[in-house]
This record gives sequence, C-alpha cells and structure tokens, in this order.
Amino acid sequence: MKKIIYSLAIAASMLTFNSCIGDLDTVPLNETDKNAGQAYQTLEDYEMGLAYIYGAYSLASQNDPGKADIAVDDAGQSELVRQYMVLNEMSVDALKCTWGDSYIVELQNNSWSATPNASTLAAYTRCMMVVTRANEFLKQSSAASLEGLPQLRAEARFLRAFAYYLLMDLYGNPPFAMEENVAGALPSQIGRKALFEWIEEELKDLLEGSELPEVGAVPYPRVTKGAAQATLARMYLNAEVYTGTARWQDALDAAEATIKMGYDLCPNYEELFMQDNSENDNARKEFIFAIAYDRDNSQSWGGTTHLVSASLSSEANSAIAKELGYPDARIARENWNGYHVPNEYVEYFELKDVKWGETSGFGYDRANSDKRAFFYNIGGTKEYSNSDINSGWRCWKFTSRDSKGNLFSGDEYSKLSSADFPFIRLAEMYLIYAEAKARLDGGTTTDTKALGYIKELRDRAGVSMPASIDTEFILKERARELMWEGHRRTDLIRYGYFTSVSFPWPYKGGVPDGKVSLGQHLTVYPILNTDLTENPNLVQNEGCLLYTSDAADDRISV
Repeated sequence: MKKIIYSLAIAASMLTFNSCIGDLDTVPLNETDKNAGQAYQTLEDYEMGLAYIYGAYSLASQNDPGKADIAVDDAGQSELVRQYMVLNEMSVDALKCTWGDSYIVELQNNSWSATPNASTLAAYTRCMMVVTRANEFLKQSSAASLEGLPQLRAEARFLRAFAYYLLMDLYGNPPFAMEENVAGALPSQIGRKALFEWIEEELKDLLEGSELPEVGAVPYPRVTKGAAQATLARMYLNAEVYTGTARWQDALDAAEATIKMGYDLCPNYEELFMQDNSENDNARKEFIFAIAYDRDNSQSWGGTTHLVSASLSSEANSAIAKELGYPDARIARENWNGYHVPNEYVEYFELKDVKWGETSGFGYDRANSDKRAFFYNIGGTKEYSNSDINSGWRCWKFTSRDSKGNLFSGDEYSKLSSADFPFIRLAEMYLIYAEAKARLDGGTTTDTKALGYIKELRDRAGVSMPASIDTEFILKERARELMWEGHRRTDLIRYGYFTSVSFPWPYKGGVPDGKVSLGQHLTVYPILNTDLTENPNLVQNEGCLLYTSDAADDRISV
C-alpha cells in the first residue's frame, strides 16, 4: 500500500501546489500545469492530492531524491523526518556527529540562531508545506460530494494537525494558517497555548465526529483514529510545557484509550527497524503512525537512509556484519562515518561486560545485554570528541537487514532504505501511561497496570523488572526504548533537565564536558528570520537570537 501512496504522490506533481511560506499561494509553475481547481475532478484526483500531503513528510522533491525543492544545499538534509530526528536527538545527549556541517556544529553546541540552518529550515518549511497542501486540499474539496471524500478530508485534517503539533513542539509559536490563507491574507500567530487548544479540539473532533478510519479499517500506512488518540496522549504528557498546566490524568486516559484500540507489541524489537518492517505483520501491528519509505518508489537520502548509513565506518560496517553471520557483506550499504553515541548515553542500557580496546566483537557481551542495544565500540575511545571519528559508540539500530535474514547491502542493490520510520508506536503509549501514573502518585508508582506495561517492554528487551518505578526510571526507560526516534529533547525539557547545569552531556552549550546551564529560550527553536521578513504579522519567540551580520557581537536579543 505504501508504494501506491507514494506513486500517487509523485503523480500528484501535476497539481503543482508551489508555495512560499510567506504567501501560502498555490499557482502553476508554467502554462501546461493544472491549477488545483482544474486538477480536482474525480476521487482519484483527490486521492493524489492526499498522497501529496503524505509525501511532504518524506520526500525531498517530486522527481529526484538528490535535488531538494527547498533551499538546502544537500537534498538529503532537506527531508522532514531526518531533520525532526536530528533536532530532537543531536541537540541533546543521544546523537553526536563528527561532520563539520554548520547545522551540526550549531545543534551540538546549542548555538543556533534565527538565521536558518539546514535542520531548522527543513523541519519548519516541510511542516508548513504539509499545512499548505492540506489547506489547499480542504479548500478544494469543501464543496464536493464524492463518495469516499469525507474520509480523505479527515486524513488531511490529521496530517495538518500533526504538522502543527511538530511546529508547536519545535518552534513554539509558528504562523497559524487555515484554508482562508490560501492565496489570501498572510497568517498570524495565535500563541503556543492557543495552538495546543486548537490541535486538541481538532483531534477530538476527528475522533468523535469525522470519517477518520477506525484502526484496521484502511491499509497501512494510512492514518486512523489510533494516530489521533496517540497524538493527544503525547500532547497531554507535555501539556505543562506547552500551556503551563499539567494534564497527567488526561495523558494516562488518552494512552490507555490508544492501547485498547487493538495494537500489539512486536515480539522481536529488532524487527521494528528492519528493511521489511512495513511488510512484517509483527512489526506493523505496533506502529500507530509511521512514515513510509521505499527504495524503488519513494527514495530519500533522509528518512531511515541516514539512520542506516550515517553511523558506520567501512571497518565497523564489515565487522558488525561478520559478527551477525554475514562474513562477506556489510550491515549498511554506505559508510558515512559520522553519527556517534556518547558513552554517557550508552550507560543507560544494561550492557554486560563492557570493554574498550578489544579487537573483535561489539565491545560488550551483546547476547546477554539489553536487546534494545545496537552498539559497537571496536577501535573507538570511551570519551566522545567531535574532532575524533573513532570516539564514542556507533549505533546500528536501523540496518539493511530484513526479518528473514536477507541483507540488502550488495553492490548491485540500491543505497537507499525501505524501512519505515515509526513516528508513534505502542511502546510509547505504555511509557506515557506509566509516567503519567507515577506523576499522579507523587513520583513513584506500584500500580499493577503501569508495572505490567513496563514489564512487557523489559521482558522483550531481556532485562529484569523492578518492584516499583519512578519518574527517573521511566526517563531512562524512554532513552532505551525510543532511542533515535525523535523524543529525547522533548523528554529532557519536560523533566527540566535540558537547561539545567546538573544534567550535563558532551558539548552541551559548546562546553566539552557539558557542565553548563542553557538559556530557557533554547527550549524552542526560533521562528526563521526569513519568514519574519516575509510576513510582518509574525514576531520572534521571546529571548531568541537574531543575527544582523556574521559578526558574533552583532547578536541582538528579542
């Protein structure tokens, strides 16, 4: 089904919804293209339009994965899922990188400004692209009465609401555009709290009063009411950050409602991140909302391709493959040799017999360790340094394997990944329920249901279960279970650790040992100054920095 969706997304290029974020206009590029009013005639036209919205989450352009349709030097760096993950993992302790790209330096050192870098530009622009395409779709379909169209409209509304959730989490107070802003007035901001309330009401309406499909009623990876309910659970968990008011009971209730919708844990954690995870029933039954990738039909140098290729050197690639029983192969098709995991983060995992300076193996007893650990330290040094490509640990959670033992890494096969990216999966709902219950119980809980959910995760990981769990344990469990899935920054902000000097990580604030506090304004990324220039209705987030020139002393605080 994902091949159908993204084939439609490419075909939908004939609709030519070109948009600059400032004017949110939609006009043809040339006289032979159809505008939206001309192109939307049949239900298939609307299906292509919906696929075009889905495609904004994963595609760098409509034609060539190596040519971006937004102003980023590297097309792979322009893709939404890649930069969503990077903004949330590289700005904290889960992901470090030895490449010298300016956006990487800024994220690792928490030194970004309102001048766009590849990450802040791509995530912001792609989310606004989802909003723009959804608004156009909803505007064009508002008066049509085709059978099946109400469901397509409900899906478009969810995709727009989820994009606004990402914008609210990352950028705080983004422009708020609706159908009336298409080729109309420039959008204004409504504030983070009001945006939270709008998303909440939109998701509730999709759950109660729309044609959004029930779980299991449409082929994967189409969105369902499960995605809407799970997004509410995630929002309620962070409600105190977004609105100033905690919503722990609502988080618990929304997570439990999602759990009851018919999802199941995948018995084998590894299968969730393999190349055939979209065809594997065991993996797919845990996915609540996933972004589809296909090396033949929807190629991307972002998505899961960068997660497969970015961490390994040639030596590590071959050595890991050999340890896994592929003596003449590689575990990943390419060796970008940049992504690392600091030892401080790896220590959250229960690894047995960790050793440095070994010449073979993984650097620990992998067979008897937490099964969620996919690390390798051979040839590395314990302390991470951003100038040393052999420091810290390498991670191969996403690889070129499939669940049948095949290894898609031969020279004759594509370099790109077909593994889907799990934006939301059932394990997260278990963790939300447990954290919400612990907070309602004063920080520690012995609640049978909460313990049961965490035990399921730890049983799958092959590690023991404590008699009670507290919020600190749950934070570490989230680090283990959800590593490199885009949660870490949000988690540390919710716990108050992101800005705290008492919670260091390598290069926090540009300090090698990370023993420094961060300014509160860094808990949101700035509204891009290019957008502020184009749209006079917008104001910058409080405390964020603008550059008036390249000189460091020309920063001004607003």
